[in-house]
Amino acid sequence: MPVYLIGTLDTKGREIQWVRQRLLESGHTCQVVDSSVVGEPLFTADIIAEQVFAAAGTSLTDMRAIGDRGGAITAAAEGVRTLVLAAAQQGLVEGVIALGGSAGTTIGTAAMRGLPLDIPKVMVSTMASGQTRPYVGGRNILMLNSVVDIAGLNRISRTVLGQAVDALVGMLSGRPSADNEATNDRPLIAATMFGVTTACVLHAQSILESAGYEVLVFHATGNGGEAMEGLIRDGVIAGVLDITTTELADELVGGVLSAGPDRLTAAAEMGIPQVISVGALDMVNFGAKDTVPEKFKDRNFYEHNATVTLMRTSMDECQALGEEIGRKASLSSGPVSVLFPSLGVSAIDVDGQPFGNWAFRMALWAGLQTTCQKNVDLQLLQLAINDEAFATAAANRLLQMLEAYPTSFPLSNNGLP
Repeated sequence: MPVYLIGTLDTKGREIQWVRQRLLESGHTCQVVDSSVVGEPLFTADIIAEQVFAAAGTSLTDMRAIGDRGGAITAAAEGVRTLVLAAAQQGLVEGVIALGGSAGTTIGTAAMRGLPLDIPKVMVSTMASGQTRPYVGGRNILMLNSVVDIAGLNRISRTVLGQAVDALVGMLSGRPSADNEATNDRPLIAATMFGVTTACVLHAQSILESAGYEVLVFHATGNGGEAMEGLIRDGVIAGVLDITTTELADELVGGVLSAGPDRLTAAAEMGIPQVISVGALDMVNFGAKDTVPEKFKDRNFYEHNATVTLMRTSMDECQALGEEIGRKASLSSGPVSVLFPSLGVSAIDVDGQPFGNWAFRMALWAGLQTTCQKNVDLQLLQLAINDEAFATAAANRLLQMLEAYPTSFPLSNNGLP
């Protein structure tokens, strides 16, 4: 199987040619994909630009005639993604490496984000030292900072490009063996955790693992929730223990850890059993205190550390969050249960702690009651979320649903070893 090498051969031809040669010397075959728009390629790629734009439903000639650089990048990204994913579905992609600036990174990572986890992905980029989440999403993409612009071969660019090839080759040689794969046959459970819900999730995890499940714990920092939703849609998750839905608060209020508007929708769409709770919905996340928007200056804050500031959600926000969870849970085509810990939704939302507020919790409960439909098993438990009894109740409820709906287990591994 070949490694797919993606880039613009009109502006990055020398660098791509150098990377291709290093890959060949390492014993790997290479399929070069040209995503050029404006100029002529330095050499003829295995997949030429005309094929890329045809795969996007347009043509290179039309793109050049229109003269819209943004539109051309979007089309190139779609074309490359379509071609690489089609090859991957046939088992014809060993790994992917791309290099570029902002445009090249957009194009290369569009394909990478659609690939299974077991296909190594390396992006050499001028954007790798900044905000990489739009490029990486919820996938295992290695972003390597190019240090200098990808504009010629020099002692720095050769060093970085060589490291990128070495990283890819190392990942290819380090894949799990078939013997290892045969032992990982337990159904997968996805769970969400935050520092303030850790005790709950770890206890529930131990119960689920003792029952024969493998538990994937996702840190609810935006990227974690996005990654989980993606894996659920990939069809590799048997059930969900969504204890920590705090990312919904960041999406609603404007915090820094949103997982986007599609958070809490994948399990409902896939029809797999899910237990939902309201973990850490007492807080919205910001960076250092001086980064909090001025409009929130009169709110209740808790400085978790020098770089993380938590803001207490208001009564109205709690009501709205409860309503949102109820609406999304009610759309589930599979079994769904919502468990509400009335004595505290996080470690700092209990009596005597900075965010402890009974009235605000009851607003959250009222929102749930307003929108949860009859298909939702809605329960109020006179417990705090980190009480061992709450964790036990959540884990056991999910086990009951998994036992009652055994056909919900997915058949696809989608690249999971």
